[in-house]
Amino acid sequence: MYIDDAGGAAIGSTIGKSMSDFASGAASGAFAVNEAGGDALLAAIRDMAEWVDGEQASLHLLNQDAMLGGSNGAGVMKSHLKQVATDQQGFLTQLKAFRESLVKAEEGIRQAMANYQNTDSLSAKKLS
Repeated sequence: MYIDDAGGAAIGSTIGKSMSDFASGAASGAFAVNEAGGDALLAAIRDMAEWVDGEQASLHLLNQDAMLGGSNGAGVMKSHLKQVATDQQGFLTQLKAFRESLVKAEEGIRQAMANYQNTDSLSAKKLS
């Protein structure tokens, strides 16, 4: 099984950096998105954000010790399961980074939509 180590960086930091770069690219006018495409992307971002927000209560259970019993093996597994969920590369940590990146992605899409409108307006003025 291949496990991407994100080039040695914490996975969440690469998610955040990617979305920051995306938003910066849109802010600088590097790309544009028409209204239909932007609306579809924004709907997908909202759906993902709603899912993450809606699952917070049930996912919080991953931060608790699993009820596996009192054997030595269960004791080892309890701490391991919690660590896998909450350490720097853990599921909950990465999900939080992903949720934060959705805000940046939304900003980028909105800016890219504005870029499209500006480009469209300038092109229309040239034709008049």
